Amino acid sequence: MSTPATAERGRFAGLLAASDRDPAAVAEPAVRRGLRRETVLVLAVSLGSSAVYAVLSIIEKLTRPVPLSQQTTAMNQSATPGRPWLDLAYQLAGIVLPLAAVALALYLLNHVRRPAADVRAGRFIGLDRREPGRDLLRGAGLAALIGIPGLGFYFLAKAIGINTQVAAANLQAVWWSAPVLVMAAVENALLEEVVMVGYLFTRWRQTGWGWPLVIGVSALIRGSYHLYQGFGGFAGNIVMGLVLGLVFVRTRRVMPLVVCHALLDTVAFVGYSVLKARGVAI
Repeated sequence: MSTPATAERGRFAGLLAASDRDPAAVAEPAVRRGLRRETVLVLAVSLGSSAVYAVLSIIEKLTRPVPLSQQTTAMNQSATPGRPWLDLAYQLAGIVLPLAAVALALYLLNHVRRPAADVRAGRFIGLDRREPGRDLLRGAGLAALIGIPGLGFYFLAKAIGINTQVAAANLQAVWWSAPVLVMAAVENALLEEVVMVGYLFTRWRQTGWGWPLVIGVSALIRGSYHLYQGFGGFAGNIVMGLVLGLVFVRTRRVMPLVVCHALLDTVAFVGYSVLKARGVAI
């Protein structure tokens, strides 16, 4: 007789089981090693380098004489305060240039050991417009599921001293600040979800990794490049990575993840900016 625990394990195993939408595993050991090296290089020019700087940042914060909870981490700062048009150019460059890593990941999936011979990379990982309504609903639902508890966890982490205060938007008060913050949120979403989920999940499965290892390593890397915020940001983003990883395995679509991430960051960036302008302390 099966117990509830056995049934639950069975459902979890079924969720992570291979499907006809899985990329075919590569048999040749040399090619597998080459694909793993490729993932290291893609990370090195994108979010992996961010993880290195985040680790250095948390070391620097921890070695200050000021407690972590009394420090502030500023995001989306003006590059040239008082010179709005030049600042706008800086902000747009900071949004557009990191998307080269997204283009690189898609290019490699399309031209080096394609996961499916007859399907382009964008469609294979679900970065397309085939299901706009469903993607929007799933993304909005995920944003609510992650965002509301995440906000509570942020305040808890700050209260117990393991996180900095995060100042999510520090642009000068000009007409383009809100659109730029929204674009920054979309850029973050595309970069993280396409590279950390769509690309890495596909490549690591091609090299023979099991789903638990794929999801776990990706979530750990996601948490590591948020360490600059403190250990609350680290832990919270690991949980977010686990949830989004499981959703991708179930749906094989990265678009709901992009929608979710873009909504979360838009609310954080624009919401913080509005509250700050009204003198509300966060």
